[in-house]
Order: sequence, then C-alpha cells, then structure tokens
Amino acid sequence: MLNRRNFLTAAIGVAAAGTLAACAKEDKGSSTSAGGSKAITLGFSQVGSESGWRSANTDSVKSAAKEAGYNLKFSDAQQKQENQISAIRSYIAQKVDVIAFSPVVVTGWDAVLKEAKTAKIPVVLTDRSVETSDESLYVTLVGSDFTDEGRRAGKILEKVLAKAGVKGPVKIAQLEGTTGAAPAIERAKGFKEVMDADHKDDWKIVVSQTGDFTRAGGKQVMAAFLTSNPDINVLFAHNDDMAIGAIQSIEAAGKKPGKDILIVSIDGVKDGFVAMSEGKINAIVECNPLLGPQLMDVVKKVKNGESVERWIKTKEGDFMQDQAKAALPSRQY
Repeated sequence: MLNRRNFLTAAIGVAAAGTLAACAKEDKGSSTSAGGSKAITLGFSQVGSESGWRSANTDSVKSAAKEAGYNLKFSDAQQKQENQISAIRSYIAQKVDVIAFSPVVVTGWDAVLKEAKTAKIPVVLTDRSVETSDESLYVTLVGSDFTDEGRRAGKILEKVLAKAGVKGPVKIAQLEGTTGAAPAIERAKGFKEVMDADHKDDWKIVVSQTGDFTRAGGKQVMAAFLTSNPDINVLFAHNDDMAIGAIQSIEAAGKKPGKDILIVSIDGVKDGFVAMSEGKINAIVECNPLLGPQLMDVVKKVKNGESVERWIKTKEGDFMQDQAKAALPSRQY
C-alpha cells in the first residue's frame, strides 16, 4: 500500500464547466500555448461524476489546464477501471507529455503503468493512491490523506456526541465508498483506529456497506440499514453525497436526521453544508477537491525534468452545525 507520506496535496482552484461522455470518451482539448512555446499535452483520466466532490474536481482540473495553456485530453471512466486503462493506453499511443489519473481502485495498474514508463511518459496520480510493485512507475500523487480524514471523523464524532448529550452505547452505521477505492479503505481504517484506541467499550459499527459514493446508493443502503438495525443512532458516511441520500431514507422512516440519528460525513461540498445548516448533518470533515492548479504546477515541473516534492499536506477543516451557516456563503464546491 502506498505510504501516505509519499504524496502531494492540493489546495486552491476555480470552477469551470465540464463535459462527461460515455465509455471513457475523450475531450480532445485545444492546442493553446503560452509565450509562443509548444503547449504541454496532458492526458487526464477522471474516475467519473459520482458526486458533487468529483464534479468540482473535474471543473478545477479543466479550468486550471486552460489557464495554464495546456492541451488537455480528458476522459471520464464512469467508475470503470477498464475504461481508465483504455484511456491511458490511448494517451500513450498519442504520445502525450504527461499522464494524470484518479484511479477507480487501488490495484491492477502495474501493466499499464509499465507501458507508460516504457514509452517514457511520466504519470502523476491525483486524489487516490494505487498499490504497485514498483513505486517508480509513477512520479507522485496529488491528493489528500484519507486515513487522517477517517481519524478526524472519529474525533469530531466525539464532539458531536458530547454536544448531543449521548452517553450510552453508540450503534454506528457506516456508508462506505466504492469497494477497493483508496478513500473507502483508508477512511474506514482511520475511523477504526480512533474506535479501537478510545472507544472499544462504547462504540460499535453494527452495519457497514458500500453506497458507491453516490446519493442513490446512500439512500438505498440506508433504507436497508434502518430495516435491519432500527436502533442505529449514528451514521458515518464516507462522503457527503451518500449522507444526503441517507437523509432521505431517515426522514422516510419517520426519524430526524441530525437528532435521532447523528451524522458525520467527509468532503465539505456545498450541498453538505446546506444540510448541515439545516441541522441534518452534525459535522463534516473537509476534503478539498480543487486540485487543478497544483496539479498543473506539478505537470510543468515533471515535463521540464524538475524534482518534485513527495509530501505537501493541504490545510483542510472540520466543521460542525454551528459553523455551517457562517461558512456556507463562501463555499465554492
């Protein structure tokens, strides 16, 4: 597993409209250049458009590439690894300068990464890590520390429980992200670390299942949770979109989200803050999607043969209900 100290993280970006197409169909981009020099050609394969976070991430990448004057070749994998592998091989055939992608899952990348290395095309991972037999197959990773986000979710749940006056046993439902994806694995790991260290006797995850990072998945799985475990009093969702979907099922069951069932999620998208300002989500651990500007800076350095740092941690916040209304007007995603 990738050592999470071996990656870059990103902080600031701006939004731009993006287009998504079927079966990893590519957006060929434009061949603009700055200062008369040949534009860098970047091949970027996105996971998909499963959430508000992902849409903001795509917008940030497209906007930053345009601002940098790069020729961006963009593809949407629709959450299928085979589509990403096909897109990466297409970029290799087109002899792009740099390849960047946000991997759907952590395993199964060695063969295509070796093909890129043989073609002497550097690869930059974004958002998510991979497991590989040879870390030289990619240059670096621009993303967040998901394990730490899971830990922070556990610590902020302590504050939520204290504020709500909950002192008895805590029965937790966990909505996991896409099976095999780095954020799903590592957020669960970090949260469990806090449970095992500080709450062996009073916290218990009674049910846990993937909602695939989507609102529809969160709604469907939470409805099943409430049928099998009607006494759940806490929901930990690996992202805001699943939490928002779950809220619909909680309300349909005649319960009050944020009161009868306390909710902690991860991301910090605008719709999550709206739900938090309404008292339906109790706390959110931020994961910043605006990776575009720093990714473009890394791509330029890689193309020019410059050394790239292996660890820069972005500053991310933790938010509770009483902060939501103040923070909401400034949310960009």
